[in-house]
Amino acid sequence: MKLSLKGEYAIRALLVLGLHYDDRVVSIGTISTEQNIPKRFLEQILTDLKSAGLVESKRGISGGYRLAKSPNEIPLSSVVRHIEGALAPISCVSERFYEKCSCPDESRCAIRSVMKEIRDAVVKIAERVTIADMCERARSLNTRQVVPFDFEI
Repeated sequence: MKLSLKGEYAIRALLVLGLHYDDRVVSIGTISTEQNIPKRFLEQILTDLKSAGLVESKRGISGGYRLAKSPNEIPLSSVVRHIEGALAPISCVSERFYEKCSCPDESRCAIRSVMKEIRDAVVKIAERVTIADMCERARSLNTRQVVPFDFEI
């Protein structure tokens, strides 16, 4: 899995919305400033996240965006899959975006076997980590007390 700039910005925008979850809405300007994301690109990303049901918007002078669900209910995996597609490093090990690979025998391919293990580890983490977890990590990094996620790979 490799995050595009759009994927990275989407996660960063959701992080800001998670950190401000108790606020009514957060303006595009605030998100843009806090995360150094160009406003035009951010508008496109937020529209995409809205279509996925991850954010809601309020129009007008006091308008902005907010999470459509609790930060605890938004796993990182759902965001990445929506923006990027597969979590797998190669398509022949993807469960949701499988494409037959060019190797002569998938069942005996050493590369595929290792990539499947990598995919499984990435999926395990991405499905467990939520926007709320990322917000907690951000807060702990700001106080220089990093708390690792509490699970094994």
